Amino acid sequence: MFNKSAIKYHIEHNPAYAFLVIELDPNQNVIAEAGAMISMDADITMTTQFSGGLISGLIRKYLGGESLFVNVFQNKTYKPLNVVLSQPVIGDIEVLKLEGKTVCLQPGAYIAHGGGVKMGVRWAGFASWFAGEGLFKLQFSGNGRVMFGGYGGISKKAINGEFIVDSSHLLAYDSGIKMGVALSGNFLSSFFSGEGFVNKLKGKGVIYLQSRTTSGLVKFLRPKIR
Repeated sequence: MFNKSAIKYHIEHNPAYAFLVIELDPNQNVIAEAGAMISMDADITMTTQFSGGLISGLIRKYLGGESLFVNVFQNKTYKPLNVVLSQPVIGDIEVLKLEGKTVCLQPGAYIAHGGGVKMGVRWAGFASWFAGEGLFKLQFSGNGRVMFGGYGGISKKAINGEFIVDSSHLLAYDSGIKMGVALSGNFLSSFFSGEGFVNKLKGKGVIYLQSRTTSGLVKFLRPKIR
């Protein structure tokens, strides 16, 4: 029987080089993205499973840009044990307590979640795919904690109405917020300004943004590599 009490954690070396140190009590577990583990105490038991089941795992992998599997780290001893998790990019980490809310994560943002959280996939629409954000999003609901990371710094913002976010800067958002795609300006300014298409958000809730994007880094480095 899993211990579903709140996970103890702290974040080190944030905001630039953040990683999560999670303390698991006896019979407690945490579920993490494949490849997120940096280190763990030798007595922790790790198992691998399809993320959200076979069908959800396949959707995550081939239509959502996520891993097919997740790893479950469980403490089967009678003493607290630690597991250290991180993300592949340089940046900050956010831990969100759901408290009955539902949140969606953009591809690549997910790191881990604790007990009391249900992970699934949600159809994001062709507008999301057209903006390069994938057809499906990871969706989390329940009363536990979700850990996610971003490239660079992470900022939290409450919106009410319409709000524009440049492509790839949106990390997470409340499920009641609708996402669309629009030109950043008129036809000429959108393409010659370098902004192109943007995410047009509409609704009331909280969003999380990352200050950098890997696509921007690739674009910056490409002409310098010969």
